Amino acid sequence: MNRRTFMKQAGASLLAASVVKGSTASSYARILGANGRIVLGQLGCGQRSSGRVHMAQLASAQTPVEVGAVCDLWSLAREERAAQVRKAFNLEPQQYQYSEQMLANKDIDAVMIATGDFQHAKLCTDVVRAGKDCYVEKPFANDLDEAKEARDAAKQSRQVVAIGTQHRSEPYPLAVRDIIRSGRIEKIVHIEQEWNVNEERWRFVPNDVSISSEMLMDTKMEWKRWMTERKSKLREEDTDWKRWLLGRPYRSFDPHVYLEFRLYKDFSSGIFDQWLSHGCDLVHLWTDEAYPESVVASGGIFVWNDGRENPDTCTAVVTYPKGFLYTYKATFGNSYRSFSRIQGRHGTIENYGGEGASLFVVSNEGGREEFDPFGSGPVYRSVPLVPLAREQAEVVHVPNGEAPSSLGTDDDSVVHMLNWIAAMRDRKQPNATVDHGFSHSVVCIMATQAYWSGKKQYWNPVNEAIQEHPPRA
Repeated sequence: MNRRTFMKQAGASLLAASVVKGSTASSYARILGANGRIVLGQLGCGQRSSGRVHMAQLASAQTPVEVGAVCDLWSLAREERAAQVRKAFNLEPQQYQYSEQMLANKDIDAVMIATGDFQHAKLCTDVVRAGKDCYVEKPFANDLDEAKEARDAAKQSRQVVAIGTQHRSEPYPLAVRDIIRSGRIEKIVHIEQEWNVNEERWRFVPNDVSISSEMLMDTKMEWKRWMTERKSKLREEDTDWKRWLLGRPYRSFDPHVYLEFRLYKDFSSGIFDQWLSHGCDLVHLWTDEAYPESVVASGGIFVWNDGRENPDTCTAVVTYPKGFLYTYKATFGNSYRSFSRIQGRHGTIENYGGEGASLFVVSNEGGREEFDPFGSGPVYRSVPLVPLAREQAEVVHVPNGEAPSSLGTDDDSVVHMLNWIAAMRDRKQPNATVDHGFSHSVVCIMATQAYWSGKKQYWNPVNEAIQEHPPRA
C-alpha cells in the first residue's frame, strides 16, 4: 500500500462533513471559457481534503484553477484547510460551516467532496442540484438508494461529475487495458488482487497510548501522538454532530467515530469501501464490465481487537457476466507482497505491489501451451523466480512515462485532476464518470451485505436491485 508520511499528514485534520438541507436546482451560473479561472470549493476539510488541495495546487501550475472556499462542520478542520489554501494559492478562502452556505456562492464553479464514506452520494446530489460541477471521492456511495439518486441527479443535470478513482487517468492501468483489448492473453478467466498491510489501519487515535521518547523516533508513533492530541481538541460544541450523522442511526457524540468512521459499520464498510472500490474499478477498466452477477464475502477481526466493527481481514469473490472470477483479499496482519494477477487463456499479466502499483509484467505463462505444470509448465528451483525465455515475459513500459514501480503512484494524482478540469472546460465526460462510480459502489455494497449476512448476493440488472437469489432469466 502507498503509505503517507507523517509530515504530509501533519497539516491535516480528519474530516467532518457538511450536510445540505433544502438545496434547490439552479442553472449553471458561470460559463467556463478556455482561459477562464475555475474556482473550487472544498467540502470536507479532513485528511483527504489536504490531498485534494494539493492536487489543485499542482494543477494550477498548468491551468488556471484555484481553491476559493473551504467548508467543514468542525471549526478547527476548516481553519487548518484555509491555512493550507492560503499558503498554496496566496489568497484568503471563504470559510463555511454548512454546505448550503458554500453552494449559494455563485463564484464557486465546482466542489470537491472529501467527507465520510456515507456522506459522499448525498452531498454529490446536493452539489449538482446547486448547479456546481463535482469531484467526489470514492466510494461514490455505500447505500444503493443514495447511489441511484446521486447518479440520476448527475445524469439529469448539466454538471460534470468526476469520481476520485484516479487510476482511470494513469498511464499504466490504461496500458494494461489496451493489452487485454488487443487479445494478447485472450479470454480472461480470473483476476486476483491481494493488497496487505501490517498495521491497525484507520485506528488513528488509540484509546490509551503511552508514548516514550524512543517510540517517538518512529514516524508512525509520532503520527499517533499527534492524532491523540487532535482528539483532545475535538469538542462537540465546535462541530455539529447531528448534521454529521446525516440520517444514520443516532448515537451519542463519539470522537472515535467522528475521526475514525472507517472502522464503524454504520458509516463505512472499511476495506470494501476504501480498497475494493479501487480494486473492482480497475477490473471494470480492464475488462469493460460494469456490474457483477454475484458476490460472496468472508473475513473477520483477527488481529486488531481495538473496538473496531469492520473486518481487519476479508475477501470478496465476484462473478461477472463475461464469464470470469474476481477475487479480492486484504489483511491488516501481514504485509507480504501485495499483487494483482490477470489470468487469460493464453497468458498472464502480473502486477507487483498494492493499489496503484505500476510494475506490470505480461507473459505467456499459464497459457494454452502450458496445460499442466507437471507436463508442460515451467519448473522453478530457486528464488527470485526468473521466467523462462519461452514465456516471452516483458515489463510494461509507457513511452515518456515514469519508470514502473511496485510502490505505486501518489494519491494526489495531478493527471486525474487535470482531466476533470479539462472536462469542465469542454463540457464533456471525464475519465472516471458517475456511471463508473455507481458500478464500483454496487460491488462494494454487495460485498458488504454478503459479509454481514453470510449469504451470496446477486445483482438484478433489470430493476437494479441486490437480492439473495439469482434473477430470473
